[in-house]
Amino acid sequence: MENPEEDTVQLHGDEEIIEVIDLNDTEQTTTDDLAEELEDVDFAEAEGNPDDEGWETEDEMDAEHDDSDLTFNKHTGSVFCVSLDPVSNNLAITGGEDDKAYVWNIIDGEMMFECTGHKDSVTCATFSHDSKLVASGDMSGLIKVWKVEAKEEIWSFEVGDLEWLQWHPCAPVLLAGTADGNMWMWKIPSGECKTFQGPNCQATSGRILPDGKRAMVGYEDGTLRLWDLKQGNAIHIIKGYDGHQGPLTSLECNKDGTLVLTGSTDGQAKLINTSTGKVLGSFLNEKSEEKSTMEEQDSISVESVGFCNVLPLIAVAYLDGSLAIFDLTTQSLRHRCKHEVGIVHLQWEQTSALVATCNLGGIMTLWDARSGKMVAEYRGHTAEILDFTLNRDSSMAVTAGGDHKAKVFCLQRPDR
Repeated sequence: MENPEEDTVQLHGDEEIIEVIDLNDTEQTTTDDLAEELEDVDFAEAEGNPDDEGWETEDEMDAEHDDSDLTFNKHTGSVFCVSLDPVSNNLAITGGEDDKAYVWNIIDGEMMFECTGHKDSVTCATFSHDSKLVASGDMSGLIKVWKVEAKEEIWSFEVGDLEWLQWHPCAPVLLAGTADGNMWMWKIPSGECKTFQGPNCQATSGRILPDGKRAMVGYEDGTLRLWDLKQGNAIHIIKGYDGHQGPLTSLECNKDGTLVLTGSTDGQAKLINTSTGKVLGSFLNEKSEEKSTMEEQDSISVESVGFCNVLPLIAVAYLDGSLAIFDLTTQSLRHRCKHEVGIVHLQWEQTSALVATCNLGGIMTLWDARSGKMVAEYRGHTAEILDFTLNRDSSMAVTAGGDHKAKVFCLQRPDR
């Protein structure tokens, strides 16, 4: 995998697999430069519709075995998403089936405020880069932005069915992907808008790259597009034989944004060079070829992917319960960590070779990718865990469950 740019583009038949446009602006830029550069983006005006504690202690829990240190129980339906504020790492926002989103403190469980006015299940919720703003979006396509300190709504907009939502890494700019294939970008709170038109199918997943200038978006038809956020054009399009053959389910980039790892219902994970748009490798579940029935084929779906920051390793999580650890250098399988039920999400610790997973059995598990051995597991949910996130130093995890609860787990280990 040395000098990936020297790989040749593979064409199959008369189909153009990848569209490559040279990038000239590759110099390192500062956060201020990026935020300032976004001021020059040609946005169009878009019209849009601009002290109760919800926790309980472990002694009050009904679960037979509960490793959590705190439970947030304000939701009255499944909790679909959770995000932590990136500055203090002490505030969480959770969204759920009850059409509610709450901002609350993970240290004492105190609810700060509710993001009111949603009309459907809240499936996306996230903090801005400076933790001053929080955005929540529901299945009807209604997106709301709140000032955290003032606890007041400052902006709202309604799009088609919402698939994903993400803040820009260094500016008050919000991106969203929708079921009609569009990606939207807004300045907040002015609401100036720019749209990026994809194929006429769902924009199922998206990720802004660390340089803040580009975003990779995956679609239901298996295609991938790398967008230039300032110019509004697709730099690369990956499709056809080299692309995925099923809807994209997950997307992650490495810490410097040179590589993107994608996952799909086709059972494959693909490694893509963001400078050239070339597919550098495909990672397949070994059991994929053995599957015959539709149910068995569904079980090979890739649900989550991620890069290790400290070793050349990647992790791929499957709906059949397999967690595969691959070596990036050789693209070979190093370990297969088996779960009893399907995996929903994975996240690497930032400064170690440990990777955490959550699954449909309501358990969060910690694995050592060097040995493939389980380090610890954390129980407490009485239904599936639908999302989770680790804090910055990986000392705590916040989970979102189908049992209407969000939980905080302290991940104590001797080496911390």
